[in-house]
Formats: sequence, structure tokens, C-alpha cells
Amino acid sequence: MATNEYVRIFSIGSTRDADKVTRALGGSGIWGVEFFIGKNEVYFSELSPRPHDTGMVTLGKTQNFSEFELHARAVLGIPVEEITLEKNGASAVVLANQTNENIPTYSGINKAAGYPNSDFRIFGKPSTRPFRRMAVTLAFGNESVDSLVKRAKEIASHIKVN
Repeated sequence: MATNEYVRIFSIGSTRDADKVTRALGGSGIWGVEFFIGKNEVYFSELSPRPHDTGMVTLGKTQNFSEFELHARAVLGIPVEEITLEKNGASAVVLANQTNENIPTYSGINKAAGYPNSDFRIFGKPSTRPFRRMAVTLAFGNESVDSLVKRAKEIASHIKVN
């Protein structure tokens, strides 16, 4: 099966699964439901009852409401008539690579800040451990998603967690 076809089929099934789980749990707001796509299987990763770092790409005005605006509207009962795609976007994660019980420092911030149509968010976590998500980089614009993914990853490569 071609990758695009697999992703399309996965999207339909995972959307149904995420809907079932979040409805059963109840509550209001955004639920971050994360899956990993393997060669022939889909694996559930995590469920977070809040806006999630993977949705921060909406802060680049990639759609008419950010994930935070949508969360607030859901909690407050304010209707959302339509969500429209305004431009393409991509994100990449910045991971810690060592354990540090002290407040981490970051290098490469000035270099990362020099990219057009991009941004980054440092989460402010008080300690690190290998593979802990410490920040996310965002790229947005009218370029292809593949191009934006490449740029987001390039920006992330400059930010080092110390």
C-alpha cells in the first residue's frame, strides 16, 4: 500500500478511535490524541486533555483559530462555525539528550530566531532527561508542507538544550 493511502486510511480510523475515547471520558476542550504510524501498524502514544505542543503550529495563523482559542471556546461553550486553513504549517520537536536536574539552558536561540515565517516555543521545564520534549519549532507559509517540515527541523537543529 502506498504511504499516502496508508495515512488516509489511518486518519479515518484514528479519528473514529479518538472520538470514541474522548466522548467516553467527557469534558470540554481540546484533547491531544497522538498516534505513531509504523510500517504496518498504528500505535497509540498518548492522550492529553489540553492543547498540545503538536498543535502549536496553529500559532503561526495556519488556521483561523489557534488551538488555544478553540480550547477556550469549547470550555466556555462559544460556538465555532468553521475552521479554515489559512496557510500551511509544520512543527519539529527539540529534545533533551541528557539528564539534568538543574534548570536547563539553551543555545542556538539567536540562530533559530533568524528564520523568516517561523517561531519556536521553549516549554520552561525545570529538568531534562533523554528524549524529553523541551521546545517546538514552527514554520509556516505557502510553501509545500514537505518544505516547511524541512525548515522546522533545520531550525530545531540549532537549538541545543544544555
